[in-house]
This record gives sequence, C-alpha cells and structure tokens, in this order.
Amino acid sequence: MRITRRQAIGGLAAVAALPATRLFAQSKLALPTSPVAINVADVAGNLALTQAAIENYAKAKPELVSKITFTKAPAPELPGKIKAQQAANRLDIDLVLTGTDALSAGLEQDLWIKLLPDHAASLPDLAKIYLEPAHRMLALAKDHGVVVTYYPSGPLLEYMPDRVKKVPTTAEELLAWAKENPNKFLYARPANSGPGRTFLMGLPYLLGDSDPRDPVKGWDKTWAYLKELGQYIEYYPTGTGALMKELGEGTRDMTVSTTGWDINPRVLGVVPKEAAVAPLKGFHWVADAHYMCVPKGVADEKVAVLLDLMSFLLTPEQQAYTYDQGYFYPGPAVKDVPLSMAPQESQDAIAEFGRKEYADWIANNPIEVPLEPSSMVVAFRRWDEEVAAKKS
Repeated sequence: MRITRRQAIGGLAAVAALPATRLFAQSKLALPTSPVAINVADVAGNLALTQAAIENYAKAKPELVSKITFTKAPAPELPGKIKAQQAANRLDIDLVLTGTDALSAGLEQDLWIKLLPDHAASLPDLAKIYLEPAHRMLALAKDHGVVVTYYPSGPLLEYMPDRVKKVPTTAEELLAWAKENPNKFLYARPANSGPGRTFLMGLPYLLGDSDPRDPVKGWDKTWAYLKELGQYIEYYPTGTGALMKELGEGTRDMTVSTTGWDINPRVLGVVPKEAAVAPLKGFHWVADAHYMCVPKGVADEKVAVLLDLMSFLLTPEQQAYTYDQGYFYPGPAVKDVPLSMAPQESQDAIAEFGRKEYADWIANNPIEVPLEPSSMVVAFRRWDEEVAAKKS
C-alpha cells in the first residue's frame, strides 16, 4: 500500500502525540534520493522461490534500486564471512536469505540488525498477514529476521510402490520393515538435510517421548529407536540430493521425505513420477521456513530499501511465485495465496506432480515449530556422536 502525502502528514501528527518511548519503534528510515545497488546472498536455496519476485521489485522501483546482485553460498560458511567483513568494515552483503541454520548462527554471533519492533512501521502487520504456523516460525528469529517462505515440511515416508508392497503405518512398523529389508531404507544426516531434520524432530511425537522439545532429557525413546534403526542402514548421506538420487536409481526402496522433496525431484526427473508417499499414524508436521535478515553495518538508506523490498515480497501477488515447482510446497508464508495465483508453470508442475491428499494431511495433523536453535545444535551433535558414529 502506498502512502499519500496527506496520509503521511496525518501520520506525523499522530506520532507527535505518542509517548517518547514509542517514537523509535514507529519511525521510518528515509529512502535514498538516488537508486542503490543491493547484494543478496542466498544460503537456503530460497532464490528458487523468490528471485522472480525480487526482480519484479527492481522493475517496479527503479527510483530505489539500480541493480540487484545474487550470490549463493553454503550456510555454514556465511556467518564467518559476514563477521570478518563487519570487523574490517567492508561489508558487501545487504540481504541474507537463510533457513534456521545460518539464522541461528547469526543470532549467536550477533550479526543481524534487529528488525522488530524497531522497523515495524516499515513492514506490514505480520501477525495479521501470516499463516498461523509461519507466524510461530517468526519467533525463532528473535526479532532479527522476517519469514518470507514457509512449508509444513515433514516427516513423510517416500517409497517405490513396485518394491514396497506393505507400507509401514507406524514408527514400529518402519523399524520392522528396515529389519526385514536391510540397507533398503535410508535417510540423510539431519544437520544437512531437511527431511533428515524433520524425521529427527518428528520421532519424539510419533514415539510418545516425555518431552519432544528437549533432546537431552526428553528423547529417551527417540535415541534408542534411532540406534536400533541404524543397524539396518548402510550409511548416512551428507545431503538429501544424493539420497533422492539413490531412491530414483533403485539402490534404496524407501526414505523419509517432505512435501517439497517429494514433489520437486519428481518434477526434475531425479525420482520416478510413480514414487509414493505416506504419513505415519499420529505424526506431527515439523515446519520449516526461510528468513530475510540484514547484517549489521548496512547503510540506513539501504536498510530502508530492504524493508520496502520485504514488504513487497510479502504481498500475495509476489508470494504466489513461491509455489515454484513444489520445492517448498506450498511455499507462501501469508494468507490467501491460492495456487491459481501462481505462474502457469508452477500450476502445471503441481497439477501433474502434486498430491491431492496433502491438503487433508496439512489441515488435520498438528504443525510444530522446530527446536529452539540451542536445542537443535544439541540434537544434531548427539545424533552425530551416538547414531552416525556407530556406522563409522
């Protein structure tokens, strides 16, 4: 929504009447008088969902943006790079698109500008526009990031129906199947895999552990289950892409998946179209999201443009691009963005490779947010040391 001059004057008058303690949170940074160049770093694969919308912003606002440069990097590398640039006062990254991994590392190292409530006046009413789980995911950013895309994620089972005749319906049945079919079930290292991560964090709900939010004191059943399951797993791939290739080539018959990792590899032909998915009884979705973060040290005039860009990317018209080819299905973080708003290419891909049952599963199963960053680090370390180490 654009603000007219009359509205702006009226707004200033209203601000003048506010208590001094609220002035900072309600103020807006001044936009630049000439266009600026913006450098965007993606460490989450998010540009597959948002690059078209970001380019739309540059076309719509030539008075604010002269050029947008896109770079991609592994999530573990970026925080150290930003910290070094900040220390040298030579920051060349303006906006970071990240998952919970680099988001958490950046929070720990104090890399990000505090966006809320300091710049709330420059952003839409997030509580009002977000889907409810996306708004819960916002809390993981501790006011230093804004959710741009969201999906319920997983865990789901993905399998080849010609090779899996009796599909497990519970975690116990999955364990029994893996025992009967050694080395035919596989999942990737949770620290490097979305499906692996949702499997790890989803098991405490499936197994009825004492506290699904506490991997130290509340996951006794989960750790015992994963160690037993590991006896029938040949190895743990370092990423989901390699795992899906093995499923597609026939080396493995079953794996854990998410909505996006089910749809997109079949669109791309990595996994055969006929691959099927199934939930386990009583499962809880473990959601995932991508965030927009601004490193400390970015000039105020650029921050003003970035806040305007964030607002633009959260409009329903631009959110519709996040359906992509099912990579983060559904994708939109905001309400009222039906698939019919998406580009025809996205509509066609999801019509052919999507699953009608997803709408029912999303509506009728609980959606949980991931562990707090500190607990997630502990869970990953315990998995590496107690589960993966057994394979070594």
